[in-house]
Amino acid sequence: MGLDQYLYAKQYTSESDYARPDKFAVLKDVVGSDIKFLVKESPSISVEMKVGQWRKANAIHAYFVDNCQNGEDDCRESYVDREKLVELLDLCKQVIADHSKADELLSTQSGFFFGSTEYGEWYFQDLEDTVSILENCLTMEDTWEFYYQSSW
Repeated sequence: MGLDQYLYAKQYTSESDYARPDKFAVLKDVVGSDIKFLVKESPSISVEMKVGQWRKANAIHAYFVDNCQNGEDDCRESYVDREKLVELLDLCKQVIADHSKADELLSTQSGFFFGSTEYGEWYFQDLEDTVSILENCLTMEDTWEFYYQSSW
């Protein structure tokens, strides 16, 4: 038991996506070119992949709850725009560079099996992991949307 957190990248397209005609072909290749669409009038594809995962990284969780979930910590999937990913990345880098800013910029959050609220080794490892996850996400094409979800 405990706080488990996930970041997903999702992409949707249909055959009639005029803005990006190649996008449907690319995603069709991902799911298999021999796929038979039951809805022939408007075939569409949604692709979802897990791009990040944390365990009891309560400061990261608090950021997403406060900035992407309107303060409602309800385990529902929440949209995260790229600007929020950039902001979180910047905060993590600032705290890694100056540990004394931890409580001010990315404070820990207590909760039901949320892990330690100390600013110790695990906290800073979570920030390092987050930097890696977010830098990877931000290299993805802007056709991908991001969603955060937690459970405990």
